[in-house]
Amino acid sequence: MSKDSDIRPVEIDFEYRSFRLRTPLKFGSVVVEESTSLLVTTVVKNRNGEKAEGLGSMPLACEWAFPSHVESHENKLEAMKLVAERYGKLLVEEAGNRYMHPIDWFVKYEDEIPRITRRVSSELRLKEELPILASLVAVSPIDASMHDGFGKVNKICSYDGYGPKYVDHDLSFYLGERFKGKYIADYIKPEYSSEIPVFHLVGGLDKLRSEEDPDESDGLPASLEEWIEKEGVFCFKIKLKGSDVEWDVKRTKDVAETVAETLGKKGVRNFYLSVDSNEMHPSPEAVLEYLLKTRKAAPEAFEKILYVEQPVSRDLASHMFNMRKVAEVKPVLADESVTDLESFDLAMRLGWSGVALKTCKCHSSILLLVSKAEELGVPYSIQDLTCPGLSLVHSAGFAARTNPILGVEYNARQYLPSAFKEVQERFPEIFEVRQGKIRTGCLNQTIGLGF
Repeated sequence: MSKDSDIRPVEIDFEYRSFRLRTPLKFGSVVVEESTSLLVTTVVKNRNGEKAEGLGSMPLACEWAFPSHVESHENKLEAMKLVAERYGKLLVEEAGNRYMHPIDWFVKYEDEIPRITRRVSSELRLKEELPILASLVAVSPIDASMHDGFGKVNKICSYDGYGPKYVDHDLSFYLGERFKGKYIADYIKPEYSSEIPVFHLVGGLDKLRSEEDPDESDGLPASLEEWIEKEGVFCFKIKLKGSDVEWDVKRTKDVAETVAETLGKKGVRNFYLSVDSNEMHPSPEAVLEYLLKTRKAAPEAFEKILYVEQPVSRDLASHMFNMRKVAEVKPVLADESVTDLESFDLAMRLGWSGVALKTCKCHSSILLLVSKAEELGVPYSIQDLTCPGLSLVHSAGFAARTNPILGVEYNARQYLPSAFKEVQERFPEIFEVRQGKIRTGCLNQTIGLGF
């Protein structure tokens, strides 16, 4: 039964803003030096005739979402922009007199995303078709703006709109009979956590010790040691090469020793690590070799590893890697591999321990994935794309309303500290890290997604 709270998009506007990274970010075989964010403003209308502006933002991280070596950065970025604009135009044109919950807007037109992707790839004569992951990143700020507008026009926090009062269908409509009578609201927190730990990224080019610092300084920490001293961070994500096991083992050991020594000066003994080679391990056996060698060479560091993130190719169907032996040693989470419910199911069949979720995979989609993961007891993390501005507020807010492994990744403060200063000033509690945490309780006083 349709609700008065259901919405339709009336107008969708796009804005792009680019920023140079403070220092280059290396992951896998890629070095990123610039970031372009898409900002979306969507005017929505509910059945009562009320209107509101919903906002969404996401960096178009084509190096991560479209890691092609035959397409230029410019072609990748143009393709992602065009997919977003085509998808937004489709929603407005198709809206007519149709009103739906934001989840249903996404689900109804989800199949259009690959169709738009194919058309854009053909029109731009791309040598490689734009991957669906890149298209999801492109349309994700539109989806977020629909959820934000939905909350604003109905004068509620968007996360309070995922129960039977606002949603037309229970989860069985999307996830099958096991979810009869259940709603997204049953799997998320009733309010934002007051604070959450942040994962600090240790990129492949990042310096560990203060003595490695360059002479010049912009006033911000220039090494891992200095970040820990300044913010008390105690959760870390280490970027690995994947192709050089000795380097990876040494890097893990060196990071762990730097963390232990620096936190030890503060009287802190506990810290946590995750490791991510961004698909550069050629096989599960190579991942096992890294883990076993780390356990032997650096047992203290090994014990601190919470999980291994996407160590092998994202193309699950082509490789069908069995991850069970890796999962017996350390939990292994699928990130780039999981773009929808079907790929989630395949990852579980192949023995992955859990999933890494990002708001860039679309708010609607990951709400459904969280519901399924919670029901099945599957662990998940909340990662980001060096998200600045509103995209960080979105990611942090999502983590604060769900139950991820420990905390949320937040590395824009390292690489894009000057981006969207106006947003940072609006949400100082979210952008300032103290004792390794950000304060997200401020979002409990907001409507929409808190933007």
